Amino acid sequence: MAQPTLTVRGFQVFKGFLDPAAQSALVDDLREVIRAAPLFSPQTPYGKPMSVRMTSAGRFGWYSDRTGYRYAPRHPSGVDWPAIPERVLKIWAELVGPDPEPDCCLLNFYAPEARMGMHQDKDEADFSHPVVSVSLGDEGLFRIGNTERGGKTESLWLQSGDVVVMGGSARLTYHGIDRIKPGSSALLPKPGRINLTLRVVD
Repeated sequence: MAQPTLTVRGFQVFKGFLDPAAQSALVDDLREVIRAAPLFSPQTPYGKPMSVRMTSAGRFGWYSDRTGYRYAPRHPSGVDWPAIPERVLKIWAELVGPDPEPDCCLLNFYAPEARMGMHQDKDEADFSHPVVSVSLGDEGLFRIGNTERGGKTESLWLQSGDVVVMGGSARLTYHGIDRIKPGSSALLPKPGRINLTLRVVD
């Protein structure tokens, strides 16, 4: 099994885990996901639209509106979420193992002005399973906090092809994306960043 390039507060960072050819093939797969389940802009429970657009693949998709954050069995249009691409499942199998497979692949698209505030991933039933994060496109400044809000944080730039595994002590640590660096990657036709997060929901 691959070894992380570095570990920051329990977050295992695999720099350049996907080579350029693998990144390009993965983007092709994700275009098919977006055709089946188009990107949308969810609302926070406070009524503000999120700056990140998103969609999902798998048995469940992540969703948010005025009633709260949750997993939903269908896209807001009413269609079922498409299957998680095999290339995505292979990343999970190589870094986590094949059993259990993730049942949600959340796809976030960051336009140049998009951000993601500090948050915990805590809507899943079992926190013993890690969350696996895949970066594609422009670099994103990833900020890592603590298991409680506040306190000192650490930041690192995630580049296209980097993969982060958030498990163990890092599973409920606050984290977010402060900004992206437009034009730092030629993978996507326009400036922006795609982030995939793989989760076991049930």
